[in-house]
Amino acid sequence: MSQPTDPSSPRSPLLPEEVRIAIIDDHAVVHDGIAAWCAMANPPITIAEKYTDPSEFLASTTRGGIDVVVLDLQFEQRDPDLGSLRTICEEGSRVIVFSQHTEPALVLSCLDVGAVTYLSKSEGREHLVAAVHAATTDSPYLSPTMAKAMTTDSVSGIGSDGILKRPILSQREREVLLNWFQTESKALVAQSLFITVGTINTHLARIRLKYAAVGRPAPTKAALVARAIQDGLVTPDDL
Repeated sequence: MSQPTDPSSPRSPLLPEEVRIAIIDDHAVVHDGIAAWCAMANPPITIAEKYTDPSEFLASTTRGGIDVVVLDLQFEQRDPDLGSLRTICEEGSRVIVFSQHTEPALVLSCLDVGAVTYLSKSEGREHLVAAVHAATTDSPYLSPTMAKAMTTDSVSGIGSDGILKRPILSQREREVLLNWFQTESKALVAQSLFITVGTINTHLARIRLKYAAVGRPAPTKAALVARAIQDGLVTPDDL
């Protein structure tokens, strides 16, 4: 499982010199808390924009240069808003959902929509800072909430016989998948396996097609991690 990092520890060479985030949450205490958590992060995490509703973020003309969006799901007692999450993801933002909700089906739905990580608000500073840093790279961050959701049996793609439909992956596809989950870039995977980045992309495309064919699409890396854990291809401790 991904582990929270010491905010003062040396940074990965693949991380930017500074990470700029936007917070979308309708509680001032959450804005203040995240700002305090990020103040000592390494590399620095700057709160570039603050919003109290997703519509404000989507209407903003100053959100350029934002590396990561930290998004709550529920505003003014409304139901969790996956529509806004989908729109923000489709516009190219890397989104960390930061919510009090921990229902496995909701967590997996957010990953399917495009969130890169899902954190419970009870998971605190270490997990949030580590998740933000991971979101700026190609590395998945597996929070305890995500790990629990990924190991539940309440997932889509279950046949009429009650058995989860799993695609058949070749040994090479499994190797590519695990190496990609464990590294920050496809170039490092290619170097480790002595193949090209193009071959890595071909394998990943085939894996995604196989999951889509059994009714369990995995459009993002986080969603693919979820599928692989559900199918026993990897364990949380592998990540």
